[in-house]
Amino acid sequence: MNYEDKTLTCLDCGQPFTFSADDQSYHALKGFTNEPNRCESCRQARRNERDGGFGQSPREMHTVVCAECGKDATVPFQPRGDRPVYCSDCFSKQKTSARSSW
Repeated sequence: MNYEDKTLTCLDCGQPFTFSADDQSYHALKGFTNEPNRCESCRQARRNERDGGFGQSPREMHTVVCAECGKDATVPFQPRGDRPVYCSDCFSKQKTSARSSW
């Protein structure tokens, strides 16, 4: 199918934007049936609003006491209690000593 550039109006900012022939072809290839309702900058702003701007939700961090040095540390997982948890410095030392014992 031959596509031609279309001028659409952004739902959010009301400004005209171009839905290019290449973009239309891509949409058809992906099976998308609806035309975009927002310009590129408003789509990006919505993405940033929705997911913190990084493509994902911010990680939940948990405070722990390092099993090696006893300092407070934060980790991106909920410790289960059946394994030691280390601060980043002690974790790095653990990885290095494990490699040297191979």
